[in-house]
Amino acid sequence: MSSSGNHAKSGPVAFLFENSLFLVFGAVAALVWANVDQHSYHNFVHFDLKQVISDRDGAGSHGHGEPGAAEEHADEDHAGDAHTDAEGSHEGDDDHDGEHAAEEGEGGHDSGGHGNASGGLRWPHLTVHFLINDILMALFFAIAGKEVWESMLPGGALSNPRKAATPLLATLGGVLGPAALYLAGALAVGQTGWFGQPGNLGRGWAIPCATDIAFSYLVARMIFGQGHPAIAFLLLLAIADDAAGLVILAIAYPQGAMQPAWFLLTAAAVALCFVFRKMRIQSFWAYLLIPGVMSWFSFQFAGVHAALGLVPIIPVLPHAHTDLGIFARKELDRHDTLNEFEHWWKNPVEIILGLFGLANAGVTFSSVGAGTLLVLFGLVVGKPLGITLLTWIAQKILRLEIPAGMGYRHIVTLGMVAGIGFTVALFVSEAAYPSSNAAYEGVRDAVKMGALASFGAGVLAIALGRALGIRPTGAEEDSSSETEAAPAVDL
Repeated sequence: MSSSGNHAKSGPVAFLFENSLFLVFGAVAALVWANVDQHSYHNFVHFDLKQVISDRDGAGSHGHGEPGAAEEHADEDHAGDAHTDAEGSHEGDDDHDGEHAAEEGEGGHDSGGHGNASGGLRWPHLTVHFLINDILMALFFAIAGKEVWESMLPGGALSNPRKAATPLLATLGGVLGPAALYLAGALAVGQTGWFGQPGNLGRGWAIPCATDIAFSYLVARMIFGQGHPAIAFLLLLAIADDAAGLVILAIAYPQGAMQPAWFLLTAAAVALCFVFRKMRIQSFWAYLLIPGVMSWFSFQFAGVHAALGLVPIIPVLPHAHTDLGIFARKELDRHDTLNEFEHWWKNPVEIILGLFGLANAGVTFSSVGAGTLLVLFGLVVGKPLGITLLTWIAQKILRLEIPAGMGYRHIVTLGMVAGIGFTVALFVSEAAYPSSNAAYEGVRDAVKMGALASFGAGVLAIALGRALGIRPTGAEEDSSSETEAAPAVDL
């Protein structure tokens, strides 16, 4: 994985791109907008872009009616807004929420019932929300898939099973710990929607399992310094967590009834990539616009979240046979198809993440509720607890090694850093509680607030690191617990 795209230059714009600040600005703008004028925010997010085309084609007879239709559609999608604070009063209907969500989801996000109009195909409304979450975010997950794939190549972080074993077990703890604490909390408050309980908090169990690789990396550098082995450990953990997140998103949150026959189109897209390779086609555009589009549509129609639609073609793009390391700047000098794809899209994807924040983070502060606390509890407590416990089991019981220069104070601290969920946690919130179901409005906003608040895990991690005597590499560090070495460790 390269550290930046397009050979980013120095300066304020490069700083914005390299530190993923567009996402932060987009999320902050959405929060402010939603709390100032929630109605106009929802109208923007759920505006049907087809109305723009209709306005141009039928300006004579329909020019004045279409915008109103878009607002009417947005209002219908959010008919439950007035009942957000009365979430608990729908107990009589909550037992059917899961079935209702699946029925609504059969047409895709914001479908408006178009699925049944075309022989069962998911033809959703082309809203701003759908454009960003289902189409543009496919590029983000494609780059995440590239990171996972390259890490398994020779020289990659996951290429040596023995060296990767401890971080991989820590990743398992970082998934199971948050999920277990979230579900335990949901059971305790009696709102899982399972076992005869009302509510629907149980659907959100995967939200606190996510780790935001970009922001966790930035915070980890502040705590440990660039060359500390804890950085490599955390990045390997975050990449494995990305892989687990892709699997969870595909399996746990299908978009309506599954139609696996459409995966034949996925297979055809992959096969076409091999044909292109035999033809020595090197431009990533050919792979993106033909097999990529085929794969995206196969996911959309199969019932898997369409944002994952580009992932299957990533491993079959022409690529280098080795990995230079996570965030290695030398990868900017590689010009194989896969690296060229990342170089070209790295900065545009940062803009897309800003739009993602704008379209998904618009929740009112009054939406704070049980879901907020459960997501935070899972991320801030479950993550470090699960990571530390599974690392201890790996070392003490399975006799595996942790990198030289690391002790359990580093493990606990990086576990807290991994509690920054943010981007993927926001995305899973939307997948678990789709906008097409107004009954989810209150709980969706609550869990989103928890995902946004997980930024606080970074502040807690910095404070925890200082309290445990951890200093950035090159600075004096309290060695009362273990002797520190600061070599750059390639896990």
